[in-house]
Amino acid sequence: MRERLVIAFVGLTVAVIGLYGIPRAYFVADLVRDQERASLTATAAVLAALVEERTADGGEVDEDLLRTGLRAADRVELERGSGATTLAVGGPEVGAEGVTVTRSLPDDSTLRLSASADTVGASIRDALTPLVLLGLALALGSAVLGFALARRLSRPFTELAGFSRELGHGRFDIEVPSYAVPEAEEIGSSLRGAAAQLDELVRREREFAANASHQLRTPVTALRLGLEDLTLWPETDPEVAAELERGIGELDRLSAAIDELLDLARGRRIDAQEQIDLVAVVRASAERWSRRLTAESRELVVRQTGRRSRTKVPTGPLEQILDVLVDNARAHGSGTITLEVRDAGTHLEIVVGDEGTRRLGADVFRRGVSTGADGSQGIGLAVASELAELCGGHLSLDTTSPTTRFVLWLPPRDPQPAS
Repeated sequence: MRERLVIAFVGLTVAVIGLYGIPRAYFVADLVRDQERASLTATAAVLAALVEERTADGGEVDEDLLRTGLRAADRVELERGSGATTLAVGGPEVGAEGVTVTRSLPDDSTLRLSASADTVGASIRDALTPLVLLGLALALGSAVLGFALARRLSRPFTELAGFSRELGHGRFDIEVPSYAVPEAEEIGSSLRGAAAQLDELVRREREFAANASHQLRTPVTALRLGLEDLTLWPETDPEVAAELERGIGELDRLSAAIDELLDLARGRRIDAQEQIDLVAVVRASAERWSRRLTAESRELVVRQTGRRSRTKVPTGPLEQILDVLVDNARAHGSGTITLEVRDAGTHLEIVVGDEGTRRLGADVFRRGVSTGADGSQGIGLAVASELAELCGGHLSLDTTSPTTRFVLWLPPRDPQPAS
């Protein structure tokens, strides 16, 4: 913005100088020509008087007498009448571009004084030099003044851009000052209002998240306590107690998932505390899903490609991502479900795929885009993608495969083995 203001200011100044200076230059050129003509006319009158005086005394007009006119003219000619020769001193004949003054004498002679085009041009240049220097000085002054004004005018908008960036980064306590420029003040007022509204919105969301966490934890805790009591009853069958213990473990996972999803809703990054083995996590997920998939006559296979499989990501979000992908393959895919841990060199991958034909596009990770016609809301894959990003990884759809294959990219923690 500052550069454009300087260019506009200087351009306007140059345009004004041009509109004034060009006609002024033509006027000065005509004035110089008129002055040159007036000087030649005065010199011609003096020289004519000298020629008349010498002729009246019976003397001869020679070149020495005519040279007195060269003080103002470049060429002096005396053309005698009655077919006599022409007497001339000075430079060559002057063309139409020069200035020529003619004066007739009583003896029918003609006195002619001329100034060449070079002489007239030099006089014009001498007269125009101050005008050109003045224009350059004005242009330079306008550039300096334009830079100062542009800096002052653009400063409010530069500050407003900074406030906008801070607002985009989540700082809602910005203090936008008032500005004398009406446009800047209008933008500042809008920013102040937007910051206040966003601050209030975030406050309400945080309160809702805290209330939702409390409301969800209370029944989960009560249910867990009830299941623990059932496992301790003497009347409880051992097989039932084992199932209840498994249910208690799932409730613990549910409680951890609630906390992690609330952190995700608040925009917090989920950090890991220790390294994990991806193969172990994948096998644990496969074990959780094996009974349900077996009941639906589906098979789940775990594979490992490469030697490295350790990384540092939080286990809870990783398990949630795997559950979403396996459930998606179960509900919308067909055939065998494959969980493969691969060492890709620069990163580790977990590939979750099935044998069904891929009908998904790149927008599958957007909220509201469902992978099937079962009435789902299209949120699971979007949440899985966000969890992957917050864990330092990336979830993508393999569009080169004819079957449905999701690839979870994760950073490695073990060094790459030497070949």
